[in-house]
Amino acid sequence: MAETVESPLLTVPFEALKRAAKDKKGSMDEVTSIVRLLEGQNTANMTAAEQLKVLNKMTLRLQHLKSRLDENNQEEEADAIRCQARIQHLQKLGAPAKDGVINWNRKRLDRLLVDHLLHSGYYNAAELLTSESNIKDLVDLHVFAGAQKVVADLKHHDCTAALAWCEEHRSRLKKGKNKLEFRLRMQEFIELVRESKMMQAIKYARGHLAPWATVYLQDLQRAMAVLAFKADTQCGPYKHLFEEHQWQSLIELFYQELYRLNNLTPQSVLAVHLQAGISALKPPIVSSSARKEDPLALEVGPLEFCCCNHE
Repeated sequence: MAETVESPLLTVPFEALKRAAKDKKGSMDEVTSIVRLLEGQNTANMTAAEQLKVLNKMTLRLQHLKSRLDENNQEEEADAIRCQARIQHLQKLGAPAKDGVINWNRKRLDRLLVDHLLHSGYYNAAELLTSESNIKDLVDLHVFAGAQKVVADLKHHDCTAALAWCEEHRSRLKKGKNKLEFRLRMQEFIELVRESKMMQAIKYARGHLAPWATVYLQDLQRAMAVLAFKADTQCGPYKHLFEEHQWQSLIELFYQELYRLNNLTPQSVLAVHLQAGISALKPPIVSSSARKEDPLALEVGPLEFCCCNHE
């Protein structure tokens, strides 16, 4: 169990290192292809102006690749530092000294609390605790830093930042058959219909929703049908598309993809520890009536043993 709950500590930076190495290889392969193309270019029949144009085009591509490689190097270096810091942290833990369990667990507990705060959406509090505890390389603030603007914009009914995030991670999202971008596009379409901008909605659907028809045809057909309704419709199949909870659903879907892409657990590690600890107590199962009679009975959620009696 200990190995299971501690695995995200090393998995997150290690998987990031693997992705950085893969991205770097892709960039280097592209550089090689450009050089080979340049070597095989027949410039004998070209004018000086045409040759210069070809060289300028190749130079721009190489400069773009250089910028990408510089970014990859920076990300790779940061992830390597996190890996090293976390390995050293685990190595130094060892066994607690006698009567020193609390101090032995202090940094680990701070790390678990930061992770729980990040999963709960309290980024500023997590950042403050990280700074006070000096555990920057042991937590995943960098993963959630960019997510703050996306979530804030979604709460204000704006999909711009979320769509930009999808574009940035398009290749990795596509492998996971992601539905987030489609849902964001559909929400923007719904908002145009809500504002009675029907012609703009139709144009938007042709440009941004039609390409998804082969994958999400049923959802697309339902979305297109709202053109015949208003935002205050009481028709069941379409009423929910205009409801406020659709934005909260988008936030939850975004977090799911954020966790998946960065190999984070959907639950905080603190919650996993807590559930495992309470379950290990093996408290007796009591009826709901007995739980009402015992004010100290504790409900612990969907666990094997559903409550704990304190004597």
